[in-house]
Amino acid sequence: MHQDFLPINGTDHIEFYVGNAKQSSLFYQHCMGFELVAYAGPETGVRDRASYVLKQDKIRFVLTTSFDPDSVISKHVNTHGDGVKVLALWVDDARKSFKETTLRGAVPVQEPTVLKDESGEVVIASIKTYGETIHTFVERKNYTGVFMPGYKARTSSLGVKPIGLKYVDHCVGNVELGNMNTWVDFYEKVMGFSLLVTFDDSDISTEYSALMSKVVSNGNGYIKFPINEPAEGKKKSQIEEYLDFYKGPGVQHIAIATDDIVHTVRELRKRGMEFLYVPEVYYEDVLDRVGTISEDLNELKKQNILIDRDEEGYLLQIFTKPVQDRPTLFFEIIERNGAKSFGKGNFKALFESIEREQALRGNL
Repeated sequence: MHQDFLPINGTDHIEFYVGNAKQSSLFYQHCMGFELVAYAGPETGVRDRASYVLKQDKIRFVLTTSFDPDSVISKHVNTHGDGVKVLALWVDDARKSFKETTLRGAVPVQEPTVLKDESGEVVIASIKTYGETIHTFVERKNYTGVFMPGYKARTSSLGVKPIGLKYVDHCVGNVELGNMNTWVDFYEKVMGFSLLVTFDDSDISTEYSALMSKVVSNGNGYIKFPINEPAEGKKKSQIEEYLDFYKGPGVQHIAIATDDIVHTVRELRKRGMEFLYVPEVYYEDVLDRVGTISEDLNELKKQNILIDRDEEGYLLQIFTKPVQDRPTLFFEIIERNGAKSFGKGNFKALFESIEREQALRGNL
């Protein structure tokens, strides 16, 4: 039996470095139904930054803004705009996770550190991944507090209603041309992940642009990281546009699972979330391709939700437009009905939709 040297229980949290955490937290509460559960800042004894912790079911987002223009956080925001800094992984043993990965070549960012308060202790340790993104191992088995030491429970007066978002399905990274395999090797050798699926430019291309993608997954399948790089095309691909505007590699999108995508997307639209548009012609023959589904096709069409099937079932998915001013980070909403794949049958329609947006921005 293969011994998993890096057992991971799931995504602990995703931390974004942003220009204005207070206002960003209201966006995620209002538009996406997240609930404010904790806060760190001057009122809690943290002098140099403010962080808001948002939760919905198993998903935790942390939004952090620095008060110091010369801090690492401010420089990150200045260079990249609002974006993901930390993909935190929930583990039973942060010291062992750090030791096993650094032994295999991971670049350390933070040695194992014990954080304590009246609710117990959390152990954290961090390593580098692509660009300026980091993985933080979080061990919280001896902690009963709301998030971690340094944070106090906080609720919002907004009166948020969750919209059915369940957990992080996968997180996608964009890297430069020629670097995809380097990072796939990193996840395989350093973190013990395995290669799940490969897409090349024959799978993901249009007349104008293309990309390559490989998906790595940890042992229990809870953590899946597709890694994209641009491929040769007549015009600039969405990956190149991202790299230009993000000023380097980073997290391109976060896919979030729901059990009722029609309800979730209807709520998101009602609250102001914008989605990529796929023309109605997509629906004319989609059932010929994917076969029988339980949902009403007219409802899916009304919400512009895409459908795909693999050997194990089908999935429903939709992609938001970028959620900040730069054409960088966006979200995918996904409902899996048995399917384990990533919507390969929708890639062409999605690419053409993204290219229409790129053309409007003058970036194709």
